[in-house]
Amino acid sequence: ISKGAAIPVHSHPHEQTGIMLSGKLRFTVEGEVIDIESGDSWCLPGGVEHSAEALEDCVVIEVFSPVREDYLP
Repeated sequence: ISKGAAIPVHSHPHEQTGIMLSGKLRFTVEGEVIDIESGDSWCLPGGVEHSAEALEDCVVIEVFSPVREDYLP
């Protein structure tokens, strides 16, 4: 994720789990601001409103359950 990239407020029915490999990301989860740095992980239940802003260039791994059909080729 490139520095300055913004993901607008949204929600989805999928559980979202991730780990930050490098960089810094600011999550806003149901109004709470959380800064995520290298080595941090997160798990958001489905249906939770959230947004994000990349404070630095970031490398993340995210897993969604169930599979997000909109991410399939």
